[in-house]
Amino acid sequence: HVQLVESGGGSVQAGGSLKLSCAASPDTSSAYCMGWFRQAPGKEREGVATFYHGDRNMTYLSDSVLGRFTISQDNAKNTMYLQMNSLKPADTAMYYCAADQDPACYFKIQALGFMKASLFRSWGQGTQVTVS
Repeated sequence: HVQLVESGGGSVQAGGSLKLSCAASPDTSSAYCMGWFRQAPGKEREGVATFYHGDRNMTYLSDSVLGRFTISQDNAKNTMYLQMNSLKPADTAMYYCAADQDPACYFKIQALGFMKASLFRSWGQGTQVTVS
């Protein structure tokens, strides 16, 4: 399993930006998929972005964040990022970093059409994002 620690959450006004970070141990390259999920009170956990570290890097973004959020990874710093722009009150949630070492993780997401939480076996503790 990969150890994950999120940071960068906070409060921001609608239209603003935040950048979340997820530090991975031992390193980001030990996971084929690293992703971001979010969960608002009373709602199911929703996968919003995945970075696939394979023969070639690929990303997945859910329709709810496409065009506003960007996922990236810096292997030299063992950190994954989620740049969130044009934030809306509907983006308010606890954001979780997740990872998995299954080489097929990205292709399973593509086949399902969404990020299924059970595909990710390592999880961080979460960081709160509030948009008002």
